[in-house]
Amino acid sequence: MARAFLLVMDSVGIGGAPDAAAFGDVGANTFGNIAKACFEGKADIDGVRAGALNIPFLEGLGFGLAAKLACGELPKGLLPDPTLLGQYGCASELSSGKDTISGHWEMAGLPVTFDWGYFENKTDSFPQELLGEIIKGGDLPGVIGNCHASGTEIIARLGDEHIKTGKPIVYTSADSVIQIAAHEQHFGLERLLDLCTLTRKLVDPYNIGRVIARPFGGENAATYTRTKNRHDYSVPPTSETLLDRVIKNGGAVHAVGKVSDIFAGHGISHKRPASGHDELMKETIAAGDAANEGDLIFTNFVDFDMMYGHRRNTPGYAAELERFDRQLQGFAKHLRPDDMVILTADHGNDPTWPGNDHTREQVPIIIFGPAIKPGKFGAKDSFTAIATKISEHLEITA
Repeated sequence: MARAFLLVMDSVGIGGAPDAAAFGDVGANTFGNIAKACFEGKADIDGVRAGALNIPFLEGLGFGLAAKLACGELPKGLLPDPTLLGQYGCASELSSGKDTISGHWEMAGLPVTFDWGYFENKTDSFPQELLGEIIKGGDLPGVIGNCHASGTEIIARLGDEHIKTGKPIVYTSADSVIQIAAHEQHFGLERLLDLCTLTRKLVDPYNIGRVIARPFGGENAATYTRTKNRHDYSVPPTSETLLDRVIKNGGAVHAVGKVSDIFAGHGISHKRPASGHDELMKETIAAGDAANEGDLIFTNFVDFDMMYGHRRNTPGYAAELERFDRQLQGFAKHLRPDDMVILTADHGNDPTWPGNDHTREQVPIIIFGPAIKPGKFGAKDSFTAIATKISEHLEITA
C-alpha cells in the first residue's frame, strides 16, 4: 500500500464543458484562453514574464494534452508531442453547480445532484428577515454591502465606513455563499468568527453552501488587505466521501489549506492551515514527510482562483501558473517510490471572461509519480473518477 496526493489547482479549468450553455459559459476556457493571451503577447509583465506560457513540467505531465482532450484544441504555444512524464485526462462535472464545494465533494466521490440556494439579486441581495436576524443575533448596529461583489473591491470601497460605523460588510457572488468581511483589530477576529458561526445556522433554511469569514487589516483603502485568518463554514457532506473511506481503511487524511473547511471537518485526520502558494506547498511537503502508507494528502491551491481568476487578472494568472510549475517540479523530488499524485481543478474561473465568477468547464486529471506509467488516462464523465483512482491506488475496497 502506498500514499496518494490530491492537489487541486483551484479554478484551472480546461474548457469544453458539455453543459456550458446552461451556465452561459460557452467558450469559457481558463487554461486555453490564458495560453492564447500569452502567445499573443497580451499577458506580459515587465520583469516577471513575457511571451508564450512557460510551464515545461506541467507540459511534460500532459497538461496541454488534457486540455486538447477536453476542448479539441491544443492551447496556443504548447508542445503537441511532449515527452510524457505522467498520465493525462479530463473530466466533466455531474454536480448541478460550478462552486467550490460541489467540485471538491464530487472529486471525493460525492456529486452534488441537488440545487444549492443562491442570493441572485445583484443589489439588495439578502432577505431583510435574514439580515435582521444577523443584526439582532450579532448585536450589531447594522450591516453594509448587501450585494454581489469582489472581496477586494468591496473592502477597499466600504472599509472606511465599516471601521467608522462598526457595521460588518456582508456580500455574496454567483456561488451559494454569504461572505462577511470585518477588520481584525477594529471589529475583532473572534467576534467575526462568532458572527459567521451564528450566520451558518441562520442560512441553513436557505440551503446555502458556505458562510465565509473574511477578516482584513490595514488602515485605509490603499492598504486594506485580507488576512490569512479566513474561515469557511460549510454544509457537512450529505453522505460518505473518499476521505471517510481512507480513514476506515486505516489511513489518515492530511488536509492542507481550506480543504478541511470545504468538508466541514468531516473525514479529516490532520488539519494544516496555510495561506498563499508558497506556504501551501511547504505544508504539502511537510504533510508528505509525516504521512504513512495508506494516507491521503489533500491540498487546495487557492491563489489561482482568489488572486487572479475572480480579479480577472490574466497576466497575473499566467505568471502564477509558471511559478507553480517550478514549485511542482520541486515538490516531485520529495515523492516516495510508490506515491501517486493527482493534479486537478474544481471548476474554471476564466480571467478573460465577463464578470468575476466561476466558469463551467471540464477539469484536468493529471496522474504522476515514480512508478506511474505515462500515457492517456482519458475523458471521464464525472470528477468521481478521481476518487475511484485514489481508492484503487490505496487498495480501498469498501
